[in-house]
Amino acid sequence: MKLEVVFGKVLRQIREEKGITQEKLAELAEVDRTYIYRLESGKRSPSIDVVFRLADALKISPGNFLDRVNRLR
Repeated sequence: MKLEVVFGKVLRQIREEKGITQEKLAELAEVDRTYIYRLESGKRSPSIDVVFRLADALKISPGNFLDRVNRLR
């Protein structure tokens, strides 16, 4: 499975675990909601800056976030 797809699955999983909508996550991470959709659908790859902003918004360490991605790929 492509890394973008795995990243998107993990992002959606964590977001849903936290009970956050795509709109709220976009607001917290200071990105557009359509960008969150594209990430979750595996159509985009995030920059390292965005990975850190998403992790902060989800209150998870970037390392933990990426570890979850690594375990699924």
